[in-house]
Amino acid sequence: MPRAIVALGLVSLFTDMGSEVVHSLLPVLLAGTLGASALVIGLIEGAAEALVLVTKVFSGYISDAVGRRKPLVLLGYGLAAAVKPLFPLADSVATVTTARLLDRFGKGIRGAPRDALISDLAPREIRGAAFGLRQSMDTVGAVLGPLLAVLLMHLYDNDIQTVLWFAVVPGVIAVLLLLKVPEPADGARKPARLPLTREGLAHLGRPFWWLVVLGLMVALARFSEAFLVLRATDRGLPVAWVPMVLVVMSTVYALTAYPAGYLSDKMSRSSLLALGMAVLVLADIALAVSDGLGLLFVGIALWGLHMGLTQGILASLVADVAPEAYRGTAFGVFNLVSGGGLLVASAVAGGLWDQQGPPAAFWMGAVVAGVAALATPGLARAMKPSSA
Repeated sequence: MPRAIVALGLVSLFTDMGSEVVHSLLPVLLAGTLGASALVIGLIEGAAEALVLVTKVFSGYISDAVGRRKPLVLLGYGLAAAVKPLFPLADSVATVTTARLLDRFGKGIRGAPRDALISDLAPREIRGAAFGLRQSMDTVGAVLGPLLAVLLMHLYDNDIQTVLWFAVVPGVIAVLLLLKVPEPADGARKPARLPLTREGLAHLGRPFWWLVVLGLMVALARFSEAFLVLRATDRGLPVAWVPMVLVVMSTVYALTAYPAGYLSDKMSRSSLLALGMAVLVLADIALAVSDGLGLLFVGIALWGLHMGLTQGILASLVADVAPEAYRGTAFGVFNLVSGGGLLVASAVAGGLWDQQGPPAAFWMGAVVAGVAALATPGLARAMKPSSA
């Protein structure tokens, strides 16, 4: 495993640690302190994640066009670290929304160039393992962040604003680590500008566009993890323990992403992806019918397993089917379409939550996830056999 990929994993770990301190408490801050509705929270989260994925199109394209990945990766991580102080200073939904969008804008800037860099660095025979390792390290940060939030909420008597200040430190550490990471391909890869037109994007190839359809179905089947936090509070979990929702989900995610990536190098990636969507069906059912904390956390753990079985594998599939010269653009386009699906899914879930109650949102997710699981094998056959 190239050392640069391990280093990028550590950068992701610290960045996600800080982000998850914020993410684990943000729904409580919005719904409790600031009085936002579930629909508003769904729109904020959907818009934030969609912004990530829209931005990836342009950052990925630029990294292809200039022939370098690291400057954009550094800019993205740096922006995410710089805006963290806005969260504890926020005194309105508008301010929180602005901070959340800027934070996700930074993630969008770094995402596609970083994934393209991993594709450039990892030999094809360990590509799934490379993406799985980075995803696992990233998710370790997603475990440590909420754990830190739980500890700090107890130490500071549920003072959310004070706890959010601690999210600044890991982001600074991540940027300092990234400054030490070289770009091994610097100067070795020729710039490749793909026209952002219908004709230009056709060069990404038919297998890639079938994969985009598959990615859209996966995105429509899941919505923001903020709804897991809201469901936990709805089931009576004390506020100080709410970050444990993301701890449980992220622990399962971290433990399964690397093994799933490793397995995907040895067997069909699409089979593992279909299994991941079937697990999401079970997670949604458990979350819909739960009347206590036991079944609730079973659903949360299954949600984490679904993430481990899908997210790194989707990235590996993009690297498999996209032309090497246009990988940055391919990751950006793929994530743009997925972002649209995630925005729609989060908005619909928020609307169902407000109008018909929390179970309706999860039943909707179960139905869409089931359709995606059944459609995955057929869509995989439309791609190159070596990538399916």
